[in-house]
Amino acid sequence: MPHLTKSSTWAALRNPAFRNLWLTSLLSGTCVAAHDTAATWLMNRLTASPLLISLMSTVAALPFLLLTLPAGAVADVLDRKKLLCVMNFWLAVSAAGLAILGFLHLLNPPLILAAVFSIGIGFAFNAPVWGAIVPEIVPDEDLPSAATLSGLQLNISGLLGPSLGGLILPLVGPNIVFAANALGFLVVLLAVLNWKRQQIASKLPLENFFESLATAVRYASHAPGIEVVLFRNALFTLFIGLIPALLPVVGLKELHLSPSNLGFLYTSMGAGAIAAAVVVLPWARARCPSNMLTIFANVLLSGAFILMAFVRQPQLFFGVAALAGICWTVAASELWVAGQRAMPAWARGRMNATIIMIGQGVIALGGVVWGSSAVTFGTTPTLLAAALLLLVTIPLDMRWSINITSALNFDPAPVTSFSHKLMHTPRPHDGPISITIEYEVDRSRGRELMNILRQVRLIHLRNGAYSWQLHEDLGRSNIFRVELAVPSWNEYLLAQERLTKNEQEIIRMAENLYVGSVPPETRFFLGVNRELHTHRHSKETKTAKSIEPTPELLAPEG
Repeated sequence: MPHLTKSSTWAALRNPAFRNLWLTSLLSGTCVAAHDTAATWLMNRLTASPLLISLMSTVAALPFLLLTLPAGAVADVLDRKKLLCVMNFWLAVSAAGLAILGFLHLLNPPLILAAVFSIGIGFAFNAPVWGAIVPEIVPDEDLPSAATLSGLQLNISGLLGPSLGGLILPLVGPNIVFAANALGFLVVLLAVLNWKRQQIASKLPLENFFESLATAVRYASHAPGIEVVLFRNALFTLFIGLIPALLPVVGLKELHLSPSNLGFLYTSMGAGAIAAAVVVLPWARARCPSNMLTIFANVLLSGAFILMAFVRQPQLFFGVAALAGICWTVAASELWVAGQRAMPAWARGRMNATIIMIGQGVIALGGVVWGSSAVTFGTTPTLLAAALLLLVTIPLDMRWSINITSALNFDPAPVTSFSHKLMHTPRPHDGPISITIEYEVDRSRGRELMNILRQVRLIHLRNGAYSWQLHEDLGRSNIFRVELAVPSWNEYLLAQERLTKNEQEIIRMAENLYVGSVPPETRFFLGVNRELHTHRHSKETKTAKSIEPTPELLAPEG
C-alpha cells in the first residue's frame, strides 16, 4: 500500500478490520442499490398505481424515524458486535424471503412493501451501531479518513448498483438480484464475525432499555459538544434538504430531462461527492480547520443554489449537481467526525441515533418547507431565498464552531472502589438514590466555587443524574450543599465508571476549595416513598396509629 499521510482519504484502510468491513460494505451496498432498482421495477410491473410505487421510499424511511433512537439505546445496552451480526442476518433473511416468494410467484405489492419495511428496520438498527463501532476500530487521527470513506462507499454503491441492476435485470430477472443482495449481507456478517473486538466490559449490570433512553436525552441536553453537533447538523440538513426536494423538480419541469438524463443528473451529483472524497477533502484538511471547511462548503452550496435557479442548459446543470455533491460531502464528513469526537464510548450508539433521527426529521421538514415554497412562490425565488438564508446563517456556524470537539478528551478516570460506609448496600435497581455533599468554603471564594459547580452540575447530569440542586445553609456560615438524584444504585455506580479524567479533575477543583478540618461529607439516601404508601394503604382499615418504619423498610439489604 502506498505511503498514506494523516489527511489522506485512504488512511483508515491501513487498519485491517476497517478495510475488511469497508470492502464488504461496498459490495453489499452495491447489491442493495441493485436490489432497490429491481424492487421498483417489479412493483411497476405488478401495479399501475403511482401511489404504491411512491410508497416504497416512504416505507423505507419510516423505520429510521420510528426506530433509530431506540436502536441507539439498544446499541449501548447490548454487545455491538452481536447486534451487527443479528441485524445483518435479519437483512439477509428479508432479502432471501423476497427472492423465495418471487421464485414461487407469490409476490404482490403489499408483500414487496412489507419486505422494504423489514429491510428498513435492519438499516435503522445498523446505522447507529456502525457509527458507534468505527471509533472503536480506527484511532482518532484516522476518523476523518473513515468518515470520508464511509460516504465514498455509499456514493460508489449508489453509482454502480443501479447501473448493474439495470443491466442484469433483463438477463436474470429480479429474483436473482434479491438473492444476490441476501448473499451480500452474509458476506458483511462474515466480516463482522472476523472482527476481533477489544472491549473493557463493565462489571456492573447493564441499564435497562428505558434507563438507556432517558440517559441519552440527559446526555444530549447537558454535553456542550453534542449540543453544538446537533445544532450544526440540524442547520445544515435543513438547507441540504433542498437538493433532493427541488433538484428533480428543476430537472423535470424546467429542463424537461428524459428519464435517462434524470438518472445522469443524480450520477453527476454522486460523481461530485466522489471527487470531494478523493481530491478535495485530503487537500483541504491539510490546510483548514474543520469549521472553516464547513463554512467554505456552505458558501459554495449557496452559489450552487443560485446556479440551480438560473442555469437551464442540461450539460451545465449536470456540473451544478456535481458542485452540490462536493459541498454536501465536505460539510457532512466534517460534521460526522465532529460528532464522533463529541461522544464518549458508552453513549455512542445513543448519540449517533439521536443525530440520525434529528437529521431524518429535519430533512423531511425541509422537503415540506422547500416544496411548499416552490409551489407558492416558484422554484427560482425559493432557490434564491435559500441561498440568501444560507449565507445569513454563517455567523451561527462561527459562533457554534465544531472545532470545540477537537479539544475534547474522553479518557476514562481511574475507577476507585466504593469507600463510603453504608449500613446496608442497596440492590442494583433499588432507587431513586439521593446523594448530598456538603462544602465549607471561604466566602471570599464563593464566586469561584459557583463557577466550578456549574461545570460539576453538567458532569453529574450528563452521566446519569436526573436532578441536581445547590443549597446554602441558613444556620451555618459558608456551608453549601449539593444534592443530586439518580434513578437507581446501579445508575450511580455507572456514573462513577463514566467519569473522564477531565471531569474528575473538575470535581477535585471544587473539593480543593473546601476549608473544613475534615473532607466534604457525602451522604446517600434511598427513596422509600413507594414502601411508605404501601404501608399506609395496608393500615387504612385498621385503627389509626403512628407509622413506625422498620429497618428493613428504610434500608433494604443487598
